[in-house]
Amino acid sequence: ALANEIGGAFASVDVTKTEQIQAAVEQAVAMAPLWALVNSAGIGWAQRTIGRDGEFGSAHDINAFRKVIDINLIGTFDAIRLAATAMSKNEPNEHGERGSICNMASVAAFDGQIGQASYSASKGGVVGMTLPVARDLSAAGVRVNTIAPGLIDTPIYGEGEASEQFKANLGQNVLFPKRLGAPDELASMVVEVITNSYMNAETI
Repeated sequence: ALANEIGGAFASVDVTKTEQIQAAVEQAVAMAPLWALVNSAGIGWAQRTIGRDGEFGSAHDINAFRKVIDINLIGTFDAIRLAATAMSKNEPNEHGERGSICNMASVAAFDGQIGQASYSASKGGVVGMTLPVARDLSAAGVRVNTIAPGLIDTPIYGEGEASEQFKANLGQNVLFPKRLGAPDELASMVVEVITNSYMNAETI
């Protein structure tokens, strides 16, 4: 419904499926030149590297680890390479720019907690590839930046009184302000990253 309101289009994409990403890019290009990509698909859950009973079967589920990497890291790169290919065909603007890409990492890339091995590895990979990919795409006039947000209030925390108490407790561990970030506060940074023509190869 929102896509129709703003004159856009909606495409449901599984970022582990290259053909679905490519179809979404082609759908966008059919409407207008593709100038921006925001990579925000991601999953994560807590699981320690080993169990408490010393059994191999209690160690971290390796398939779960692979799934997090597939979605958060490989899916991000797959979307970058396909979207940037389309952007490279754009006529450059007055700054010589043909497109802008904003990836979503996490503070966990730098400060991973207990049980976050897969999530931190995936987000650390996103941070780590930001500079080399920006260098790769510089000749095409495509900027690449990454945001590594802290705790943002999203539906991942659930609903109800227990959820609100949990979020309040989390917020007390934040330096200042002592609360979770609002989605529109994160969105404003995404807009800045996409539109600021002098910002490139940075992780914020």
